[in-house]
Amino acid sequence: VQLQASGGGLVQPGGSLRLSCAASGRIFSIGNMGWYRQAPGKQRELVATITSGGSTRYADSVKDRFTISRDNAKNTMYLQMNSLKPEDTAVYYCNAALDTSGVFYYSAYWGQGTQVTVSS
Repeated sequence: VQLQASGGGLVQPGGSLRLSCAASGRIFSIGNMGWYRQAPGKQRELVATITSGGSTRYADSVKDRFTISRDNAKNTMYLQMNSLKPEDTAVYYCNAALDTSGVFYYSAYWGQGTQVTVSS
């Protein structure tokens, strides 16, 4: 069972990127999912979360610029990032609560991280 994050890269200020996080393996269901980021020398911080029912929550710093979504049929979560700023530069990690037992017992899993660099 693993989470695979992808979609990072180098983008100019004002540009856009779309991150993906795919869960694979023997998974019965997925609970809450989220994106976090960690900039050099800083602690990991919450970017956005989404429940299994689709309710979302965002950090104030990314509201109205980032959109989190999920495709439950594909076990995949997305983060659409628009109007990117240099301060968005960080390694972005995905997180998900996965039921791998079939009895609604959820454990937290982390993806490996994908680098987002916003620079001219």
